[in-house]
Amino acid sequence: MAQKHQLDQETFSCSICLDLLKDPVTISCGHSYCRSCIKSHWDGEDQRRIYSCPQCRQTFKPRPVLKKNIMLAALVEQLKKTGLRRYIQQRIHDREKDMKLLQQQVEAVSLSADKAVEDSEKIFTQLIRLLQERSSDVKQQIRSQQQTEVSRVKELQEKLQQEITELKRKDAELKQLSHTEDHNQFLHNYPSVSQLSEPTDSSSINIRPLRYFEDVTAAVSELRDLLQDILREEWTNVSLTRTEVDLPMPEPEPDPEPEPEPEPEPKTRAEFLEYLCEITLDPNTAHRQLILSERNRKAKWTLRPLIYPNHPDRFTDACQVLSRESLTGRCYWEVEWSGTGADIAVAYEDISRTGYWRESGFGCNGKSWSLVCHTDGPTFLFNNIRTPVSSLCFSRVGVYLDHRAGILSFYSVSETMTLLHRVQTTFTQPLYAGLWVGNESTAELCKLK
Repeated sequence: MAQKHQLDQETFSCSICLDLLKDPVTISCGHSYCRSCIKSHWDGEDQRRIYSCPQCRQTFKPRPVLKKNIMLAALVEQLKKTGLRRYIQQRIHDREKDMKLLQQQVEAVSLSADKAVEDSEKIFTQLIRLLQERSSDVKQQIRSQQQTEVSRVKELQEKLQQEITELKRKDAELKQLSHTEDHNQFLHNYPSVSQLSEPTDSSSINIRPLRYFEDVTAAVSELRDLLQDILREEWTNVSLTRTEVDLPMPEPEPDPEPEPEPEPEPKTRAEFLEYLCEITLDPNTAHRQLILSERNRKAKWTLRPLIYPNHPDRFTDACQVLSRESLTGRCYWEVEWSGTGADIAVAYEDISRTGYWRESGFGCNGKSWSLVCHTDGPTFLFNNIRTPVSSLCFSRVGVYLDHRAGILSFYSVSETMTLLHRVQTTFTQPLYAGLWVGNESTAELCKLK
Protein backbone atom coordinates (compact mmCIF):
# COMPACT_ATOMS: atom_id res chain seq x y z
CA MET A 1 0.00 0.00 0.00
CA ALA A 2 2.86 2.39 0.81
CA GLN A 3 4.44 1.92 -2.62
CA LYS A 4 1.07 2.47 -4.39
CA HIS A 5 0.47 5.84 -2.71
CA GLN A 6 4.08 6.81 -3.28
CA LEU A 7 3.55 6.20 -7.03
CA ASP A 8 0.31 8.20 -7.02
CA GLN A 9 2.01 11.15 -5.39
CA GLU A 10 4.86 11.15 -7.90
CA THR A 11 2.37 10.97 -10.79
CA PHE A 12 0.55 14.05 -9.59
CA SER A 13 3.60 16.02 -8.46
CA CYS A 14 5.13 19.09 -10.05
CA SER A 15 8.63 18.39 -11.43
CA ILE A 16 9.72 21.92 -10.42
CA CYS A 17 8.69 22.09 -6.75
CA LEU A 18 8.40 18.26 -6.35
CA ASP A 19 5.16 18.70 -4.40
CA LEU A 20 1.57 17.85 -5.28
CA LEU A 21 0.28 20.05 -8.08
CA LYS A 22 -1.31 23.30 -6.95
CA ASP A 23 -3.67 24.97 -9.45
CA PRO A 24 -2.37 22.60 -12.17
CA VAL A 25 -1.89 23.82 -15.75
CA THR A 26 -0.92 21.77 -18.83
CA ILE A 27 1.19 23.27 -21.60
CA SER A 28 1.01 22.27 -25.26
CA CYS A 29 3.73 19.58 -25.00
CA GLY A 30 1.47 17.75 -22.51
CA HIS A 31 3.43 18.27 -19.29
CA SER A 32 1.71 19.71 -16.23
CA TYR A 33 2.99 22.12 -13.58
CA CYS A 34 1.80 24.27 -10.73
CA ARG A 35 0.65 27.57 -12.23
CA SER A 36 3.01 29.56 -10.02
CA CYS A 37 5.98 27.25 -10.72
CA ILE A 38 5.81 27.37 -14.52
CA LYS A 39 5.03 31.08 -14.39
CA SER A 40 8.19 31.77 -12.36
CA HIS A 41 10.21 29.58 -14.70
CA TRP A 42 9.03 31.45 -17.77
CA ASP A 43 9.46 34.82 -16.10
CA GLY A 44 13.18 34.02 -16.06
CA GLU A 45 13.11 33.44 -19.82
CA ASP A 46 11.34 36.71 -20.72
CA GLN A 47 14.58 38.37 -21.86
CA ARG A 48 15.20 35.76 -24.57
CA ARG A 49 11.55 35.66 -25.58
CA ILE A 50 11.89 31.90 -26.01
CA TYR A 51 10.04 29.73 -23.50
CA SER A 52 10.80 26.06 -22.81
CA CYS A 53 9.30 23.05 -21.01
CA PRO A 54 11.48 22.17 -17.94
CA GLN A 55 11.03 18.45 -18.67
CA CYS A 56 11.17 17.85 -22.45
CA ARG A 57 12.91 21.19 -23.35
CA GLN A 58 10.42 21.88 -26.15
CA THR A 59 10.42 25.62 -26.91
CA PHE A 60 7.48 27.94 -27.47
CA LYS A 61 7.17 31.37 -29.05
CA PRO A 62 5.38 33.50 -28.12
CA ARG A 63 4.80 32.77 -24.42
CA PRO A 64 1.86 30.36 -24.13
CA VAL A 65 -1.24 31.32 -22.25
CA LEU A 66 -1.68 29.12 -19.17
CA LYS A 67 -5.03 27.42 -18.74
CA LYS A 68 -6.12 25.42 -15.73
CA ASN A 69 -6.35 21.63 -16.18
CA ILE A 70 -9.72 21.08 -14.52
CA MET A 71 -9.62 17.27 -14.60
CA LEU A 72 -6.09 17.11 -13.19
CA ALA A 73 -7.00 19.62 -10.49
CA ALA A 74 -9.96 17.46 -9.48
CA LEU A 75 -7.80 14.34 -9.34
CA VAL A 76 -5.18 16.07 -7.21
CA GLU A 77 -7.84 17.35 -4.85
CA GLN A 78 -9.36 13.88 -4.56
CA LEU A 79 -5.91 12.40 -3.88
CA LYS A 80 -5.36 14.95 -1.13
CA LYS A 81 -8.67 14.19 0.51
CA THR A 82 -8.99 10.45 0.11
CA GLY A 83 -5.74 8.83 -0.94
CA LEU A 84 -2.71 9.94 0.96
CA ARG A 85 -4.83 11.05 3.92
CA ARG A 86 -7.34 6.95 3.94
CA TYR A 87 -3.34 5.67 4.01
CA ILE A 88 -1.79 8.05 6.73
CA GLN A 89 -4.86 7.62 8.88
CA GLN A 90 -4.74 3.86 8.43
CA ARG A 91 -1.10 3.83 9.42
CA ILE A 92 -1.89 5.94 12.48
CA HIS A 93 -4.64 3.48 13.38
CA ASP A 94 -2.34 0.50 12.85
CA ARG A 95 0.48 2.01 14.89
CA GLU A 96 -1.90 2.93 17.74
CA LYS A 97 -3.15 -0.66 17.69
CA ASP A 98 0.45 -1.88 17.81
CA MET A 99 1.12 0.46 20.73
CA LYS A 100 -1.82 -1.06 22.60
CA LEU A 101 -0.52 -4.56 21.89
CA LEU A 102 2.92 -3.59 23.15
CA GLN A 103 1.40 -2.06 26.29
CA GLN A 104 -0.58 -5.24 26.86
CA GLN A 105 2.64 -7.18 26.40
CA VAL A 106 4.40 -5.01 28.99
CA GLU A 107 1.54 -5.54 31.42
CA ALA A 108 1.48 -9.29 30.76
CA VAL A 109 5.26 -9.57 31.26
CA SER A 110 5.06 -7.54 34.46
CA LEU A 111 2.18 -9.61 35.83
CA SER A 112 3.94 -12.84 34.90
CA ALA A 113 7.20 -11.66 36.48
CA ASP A 114 5.43 -10.55 39.67
CA LYS A 115 3.64 -13.91 39.87
CA ALA A 116 6.89 -15.79 39.27
CA VAL A 117 8.69 -13.79 41.97
CA GLU A 118 5.81 -14.33 44.41
CA ASP A 119 5.63 -18.07 43.70
CA SER A 120 9.41 -18.43 43.86
CA GLU A 121 9.53 -16.65 47.22
CA LYS A 122 6.80 -18.94 48.56
CA ILE A 123 8.64 -22.05 47.34
CA PHE A 124 11.98 -20.92 48.76
CA THR A 125 10.25 -19.98 52.01
CA GLN A 126 8.81 -23.50 52.14
CA LEU A 127 12.25 -24.94 51.45
CA ILE A 128 13.82 -22.79 54.16
CA ARG A 129 11.04 -23.78 56.59
CA LEU A 130 11.56 -27.45 55.72
CA LEU A 131 15.31 -27.15 56.30
CA GLN A 132 14.69 -25.33 59.58
CA GLU A 133 12.32 -28.08 60.68
CA ARG A 134 14.89 -30.74 59.79
CA SER A 135 17.56 -28.73 61.60
CA SER A 136 15.33 -28.54 64.68
CA ASP A 137 14.68 -32.29 64.50
CA VAL A 138 18.39 -33.07 64.28
CA LYS A 139 19.13 -30.70 67.16
CA GLN A 140 16.39 -32.29 69.27
CA GLN A 141 17.67 -35.80 68.52
CA ILE A 142 21.23 -34.76 69.42
CA ARG A 143 20.11 -33.20 72.70
CA SER A 144 17.97 -36.21 73.53
CA GLN A 145 20.86 -38.56 72.89
CA GLN A 146 23.12 -36.23 74.86
CA GLN A 147 20.74 -36.39 77.84
CA THR A 148 20.56 -40.20 77.61
CA GLU A 149 24.34 -40.52 77.49
CA VAL A 150 24.90 -38.03 80.31
CA SER A 151 22.29 -39.77 82.51
CA ARG A 152 23.97 -43.12 81.90
CA VAL A 153 27.37 -41.67 82.79
CA LYS A 154 26.05 -40.00 85.92
CA GLU A 155 24.41 -43.23 87.04
CA LEU A 156 27.72 -45.01 86.57
CA GLN A 157 29.48 -42.20 88.42
CA GLU A 158 27.13 -42.64 91.42
CA LYS A 159 27.80 -46.39 91.51
CA LEU A 160 31.54 -45.82 91.35
CA GLN A 161 31.35 -43.17 94.05
CA GLN A 162 29.39 -45.53 96.31
CA GLU A 163 31.96 -48.26 95.66
CA ILE A 164 34.82 -45.87 96.43
CA THR A 165 33.14 -44.80 99.71
CA GLU A 166 32.57 -48.41 100.72
CA LEU A 167 36.14 -49.38 99.88
CA LYS A 168 37.51 -46.46 101.89
CA ARG A 169 35.37 -47.50 104.86
CA LYS A 170 36.61 -51.10 104.54
CA ASP A 171 40.18 -49.84 104.28
CA ALA A 172 39.77 -47.83 107.50
CA GLU A 173 38.25 -50.80 109.32
CA LEU A 174 41.09 -53.08 108.17
CA LYS A 175 43.63 -50.53 109.27
CA GLN A 176 42.02 -50.28 112.69
CA LEU A 177 41.70 -54.09 112.95
CA SER A 178 45.36 -54.56 112.03
CA HIS A 179 46.36 -52.67 115.20
CA THR A 180 44.37 -54.85 117.62
CA GLU A 181 46.37 -57.18 119.85
CA ASP A 182 43.45 -59.47 120.62
CA HIS A 183 43.78 -62.25 118.08
CA ASN A 184 40.39 -63.68 118.92
CA GLN A 185 38.74 -60.33 118.19
CA PHE A 186 40.73 -60.06 114.94
CA LEU A 187 39.60 -63.46 113.76
CA HIS A 188 36.03 -62.67 114.77
CA ASN A 189 35.81 -59.32 112.94
CA TYR A 190 37.98 -60.01 109.89
CA PRO A 191 35.41 -61.98 107.85
CA SER A 192 32.89 -59.18 107.97
CA VAL A 193 35.48 -56.53 107.15
CA SER A 194 37.05 -58.49 104.30
CA GLN A 195 33.70 -59.20 102.61
CA LEU A 196 33.54 -56.90 99.56
CA SER A 197 30.70 -56.20 97.13
CA GLU A 198 31.00 -57.00 93.42
CA PRO A 199 32.99 -54.33 91.57
CA THR A 200 31.15 -52.08 89.12
CA ASP A 201 31.51 -53.14 85.47
CA SER A 202 33.70 -50.51 83.84
CA SER A 203 33.73 -52.04 80.35
CA SER A 204 31.00 -49.61 79.24
CA ILE A 205 33.27 -46.67 79.90
CA ASN A 206 34.48 -45.61 76.45
CA ILE A 207 35.88 -42.12 76.28
CA ARG A 208 35.68 -40.63 72.75
CA PRO A 209 36.09 -36.86 73.17
CA LEU A 210 34.16 -34.87 70.51
CA ARG A 211 33.35 -38.03 68.53
CA TYR A 212 30.04 -39.13 69.96
CA PHE A 213 28.00 -37.46 67.20
CA GLU A 214 30.39 -37.68 64.25
CA ASP A 215 27.90 -39.94 62.44
CA VAL A 216 25.22 -37.27 62.69
CA THR A 217 27.58 -34.60 61.39
CA ALA A 218 28.65 -36.87 58.53
CA ALA A 219 25.02 -37.58 57.59
CA VAL A 220 24.12 -33.88 57.58
CA SER A 221 27.24 -33.08 55.55
CA GLU A 222 26.30 -35.77 53.02
CA LEU A 223 22.81 -34.29 52.77
CA ARG A 224 24.30 -30.85 52.14
CA ASP A 225 26.50 -32.20 49.33
CA LEU A 226 23.51 -34.00 47.81
CA LEU A 227 21.41 -30.81 47.83
CA GLN A 228 24.29 -28.88 46.27
CA ASP A 229 24.57 -31.45 43.47
CA ILE A 230 20.82 -31.37 42.86
CA LEU A 231 20.76 -27.56 42.75
CA ARG A 232 23.79 -27.49 40.46
CA GLU A 233 22.33 -30.01 38.02
CA GLU A 234 18.71 -28.88 38.09
CA TRP A 235 19.31 -25.13 38.13
CA THR A 236 19.46 -25.01 34.35
CA ASN A 237 15.73 -25.77 34.35
CA VAL A 238 15.08 -22.56 36.27
CA SER A 239 15.32 -20.09 33.39
CA LEU A 240 13.66 -16.87 32.30
CA THR A 241 12.45 -16.73 28.70
CA ARG A 242 11.76 -13.60 26.70
CA THR A 243 8.78 -13.44 24.38
CA GLU A 244 9.16 -11.08 21.46
CA VAL A 245 6.21 -9.48 19.68
CA ASP A 246 6.59 -9.36 15.92
CA LEU A 247 4.67 -6.39 14.51
CA PRO A 248 3.99 -5.87 10.80
CA MET A 249 6.08 -2.88 9.73
CA PRO A 250 5.74 -1.12 6.40
CA GLU A 251 9.50 -1.05 5.75
CA PRO A 252 10.74 -3.89 3.52
CA GLU A 253 12.76 -6.54 5.29
CA PRO A 254 16.28 -7.36 4.08
CA ASP A 255 16.78 -10.52 2.08
CA PRO A 256 17.58 -13.49 4.34
CA GLU A 257 21.13 -14.70 4.43
CA PRO A 258 21.74 -17.98 2.64
CA GLU A 259 21.65 -21.11 4.78
CA PRO A 260 25.17 -22.22 5.78
CA GLU A 261 26.40 -25.58 4.60
CA PRO A 262 25.90 -28.32 7.24
CA GLU A 263 29.02 -29.14 9.23
CA PRO A 264 30.53 -32.60 8.73
CA GLU A 265 29.30 -35.34 11.05
CA PRO A 266 31.73 -36.33 13.83
CA LYS A 267 33.72 -39.52 13.39
CA THR A 268 35.43 -40.36 16.69
CA ARG A 269 33.82 -40.62 20.12
CA ALA A 270 35.87 -37.63 21.29
CA GLU A 271 34.36 -35.56 18.45
CA PHE A 272 30.84 -36.75 19.34
CA LEU A 273 31.38 -35.84 23.00
CA GLU A 274 31.94 -32.21 21.96
CA TYR A 275 28.15 -32.07 21.40
CA LEU A 276 27.26 -33.90 24.64
CA CYS A 277 23.85 -32.95 26.09
CA GLU A 278 22.87 -33.51 29.73
CA ILE A 279 19.46 -35.18 29.50
CA THR A 280 17.10 -36.31 32.28
CA LEU A 281 13.80 -38.16 32.15
CA ASP A 282 10.53 -36.37 32.84
CA PRO A 283 8.60 -38.16 35.65
CA ASN A 284 5.36 -36.59 34.41
CA THR A 285 5.63 -38.64 31.20
CA ALA A 286 6.70 -41.97 32.73
CA HIS A 287 4.38 -44.99 32.39
CA ARG A 288 3.29 -46.41 35.74
CA GLN A 289 5.34 -49.57 35.17
CA LEU A 290 8.59 -47.62 35.02
CA ILE A 291 10.71 -46.86 38.08
CA LEU A 292 12.92 -43.78 37.63
CA SER A 293 16.18 -43.56 39.56
CA GLU A 294 19.72 -42.18 39.35
CA ARG A 295 18.29 -38.66 39.48
CA ASN A 296 15.80 -39.39 36.71
CA ARG A 297 18.31 -40.85 34.26
CA LYS A 298 17.48 -44.55 34.68
CA ALA A 299 14.19 -46.32 33.84
CA LYS A 300 13.47 -49.84 35.09
CA TRP A 301 10.50 -52.05 34.25
CA THR A 302 8.40 -53.25 37.18
CA LEU A 303 5.57 -55.77 37.23
CA ARG A 304 3.50 -53.91 39.81
CA PRO A 305 2.31 -50.47 38.59
CA LEU A 306 3.44 -47.50 40.67
CA ILE A 307 1.14 -44.87 42.12
CA TYR A 308 2.05 -41.88 39.97
CA PRO A 309 -0.21 -38.80 40.03
CA ASN A 310 -2.42 -38.24 37.01
CA HIS A 311 -0.84 -35.98 34.40
CA PRO A 312 -1.83 -35.17 30.80
CA ASP A 313 1.73 -35.85 29.60
CA ARG A 314 1.91 -39.39 31.07
CA PHE A 315 1.99 -42.40 28.72
CA THR A 316 -0.91 -44.64 29.67
CA ASP A 317 -0.39 -47.66 27.40
CA ALA A 318 3.16 -47.86 26.02
CA CYS A 319 5.77 -48.50 28.72
CA GLN A 320 7.92 -45.50 27.84
CA VAL A 321 9.11 -42.06 28.98
CA LEU A 322 10.33 -38.80 27.38
CA SER A 323 13.15 -36.48 28.39
CA ARG A 324 12.52 -33.24 30.23
CA GLU A 325 14.81 -31.30 27.89
CA SER A 326 13.98 -30.48 24.26
CA LEU A 327 16.65 -31.13 21.65
CA THR A 328 17.60 -28.68 18.91
CA GLY A 329 20.86 -27.88 17.19
CA ARG A 330 23.57 -30.54 17.43
CA CYS A 331 23.26 -33.00 20.34
CA TYR A 332 24.83 -36.27 21.44
CA TRP A 333 23.94 -38.66 24.25
CA GLU A 334 24.47 -42.30 25.16
CA VAL A 335 22.11 -44.97 26.52
CA GLU A 336 23.05 -48.19 28.35
CA TRP A 337 20.45 -50.95 28.26
CA SER A 338 20.12 -54.47 29.67
CA GLY A 339 17.52 -57.22 29.89
CA THR A 340 15.17 -58.49 27.20
CA GLY A 341 14.95 -55.29 25.20
CA ALA A 342 14.62 -51.51 25.07
CA ASP A 343 13.82 -48.82 22.49
CA ILE A 344 16.06 -45.78 22.13
CA ALA A 345 14.09 -43.06 20.40
CA VAL A 346 13.43 -39.41 19.67
CA ALA A 347 9.92 -37.97 19.35
CA TYR A 348 7.98 -34.76 18.92
CA GLU A 349 6.34 -33.39 22.05
CA ASP A 350 2.84 -33.79 20.58
CA ILE A 351 3.11 -37.57 20.19
CA SER A 352 -0.03 -39.23 21.57
CA ARG A 353 0.15 -40.30 25.22
CA THR A 354 -2.79 -42.71 24.95
CA GLY A 355 -3.56 -45.65 22.71
CA TYR A 356 -1.10 -48.44 22.14
CA TRP A 357 1.51 -48.90 19.42
CA ARG A 358 0.03 -47.13 16.39
CA GLU A 359 -0.86 -44.01 18.39
CA SER A 360 1.80 -43.64 21.07
CA GLY A 361 4.48 -46.29 20.54
CA PHE A 362 7.91 -44.99 19.58
CA GLY A 363 8.56 -45.56 15.87
CA CYS A 364 4.98 -46.69 15.14
CA ASN A 365 3.90 -43.30 13.79
CA GLY A 366 5.22 -40.30 11.89
CA LYS A 367 6.13 -38.41 15.09
CA SER A 368 8.91 -40.62 16.45
CA TRP A 369 12.05 -42.51 15.31
CA SER A 370 13.20 -45.55 17.29
CA LEU A 371 16.13 -47.99 17.42
CA VAL A 372 14.61 -51.23 18.73
CA CYS A 373 17.28 -53.03 20.78
CA HIS A 374 16.53 -56.70 21.45
CA THR A 375 18.51 -59.77 22.39
CA ASP A 376 17.52 -61.24 19.01
CA GLY A 377 19.04 -58.27 17.18
CA PRO A 378 18.29 -54.59 16.51
CA THR A 379 15.90 -53.00 14.01
CA PHE A 380 15.00 -49.42 13.15
CA LEU A 381 11.36 -48.35 13.27
CA PHE A 382 9.65 -45.29 11.80
CA ASN A 383 5.98 -44.84 10.84
CA ASN A 384 5.51 -48.53 11.70
CA ILE A 385 8.00 -49.57 8.99
CA ARG A 386 10.83 -51.79 10.22
CA THR A 387 14.32 -51.65 8.74
CA PRO A 388 16.77 -54.44 9.68
CA VAL A 389 20.03 -53.35 11.31
CA SER A 390 23.07 -55.54 10.72
CA SER A 391 25.08 -55.56 13.92
CA LEU A 392 26.40 -57.79 16.66
CA CYS A 393 25.04 -57.55 20.20
CA PHE A 394 25.72 -54.22 21.88
CA SER A 395 24.68 -52.70 25.21
CA ARG A 396 25.55 -49.02 24.76
CA VAL A 397 24.06 -46.82 22.04
CA GLY A 398 25.25 -43.37 21.05
CA VAL A 399 22.66 -41.03 19.52
CA TYR A 400 23.74 -38.05 17.37
CA LEU A 401 21.24 -35.40 16.29
CA ASP A 402 21.79 -32.46 13.94
CA HIS A 403 18.31 -30.95 14.07
CA ARG A 404 18.94 -28.21 11.54
CA ALA A 405 20.48 -30.57 8.98
CA GLY A 406 17.81 -33.22 9.64
CA ILE A 407 20.36 -35.91 10.60
CA LEU A 408 19.68 -38.59 13.22
CA SER A 409 22.30 -41.34 13.70
CA PHE A 410 22.55 -44.31 16.05
CA TYR A 411 25.93 -45.82 16.93
CA SER A 412 27.16 -48.86 18.81
CA VAL A 413 29.63 -47.47 21.35
CA SER A 414 32.75 -49.46 22.23
CA GLU A 415 36.37 -48.70 21.48
CA THR A 416 35.14 -47.47 18.12
CA MET A 417 31.91 -45.88 16.91
CA THR A 418 29.98 -48.30 14.68
CA LEU A 419 27.11 -46.76 12.70
CA LEU A 420 23.88 -48.74 13.19
CA HIS A 421 21.40 -46.58 11.28
CA ARG A 422 21.25 -43.06 9.87
CA VAL A 423 18.18 -40.93 9.08
CA GLN A 424 18.12 -37.94 6.71
CA THR A 425 14.86 -36.00 6.96
CA THR A 426 13.40 -32.60 7.88
CA PHE A 427 12.47 -32.05 11.52
CA THR A 428 9.60 -29.59 11.92
CA GLN A 429 9.55 -29.41 15.73
CA PRO A 430 12.00 -29.72 18.64
CA LEU A 431 12.68 -33.34 19.56
CA TYR A 432 12.72 -35.15 22.90
CA ALA A 433 14.76 -38.22 23.81
CA GLY A 434 12.64 -41.27 24.59
CA LEU A 435 13.05 -44.72 26.19
CA TRP A 436 10.79 -47.75 25.95
CA VAL A 437 11.68 -50.49 28.45
CA GLY A 438 10.68 -54.16 28.04
CA ASN A 439 9.91 -56.79 30.66
CA GLU A 440 12.64 -57.19 33.28
CA SER A 441 14.78 -54.61 31.49
CA THR A 442 16.45 -51.30 32.24
CA ALA A 443 17.68 -48.36 30.18
CA GLU A 444 19.82 -45.49 31.45
CA LEU A 445 20.91 -42.14 30.05
CA CYS A 446 24.66 -42.35 30.70
CA LYS A 447 26.38 -39.77 32.87
CA LEU A 448 29.37 -38.65 30.79
CA LYS A 449 32.11 -36.13 31.38
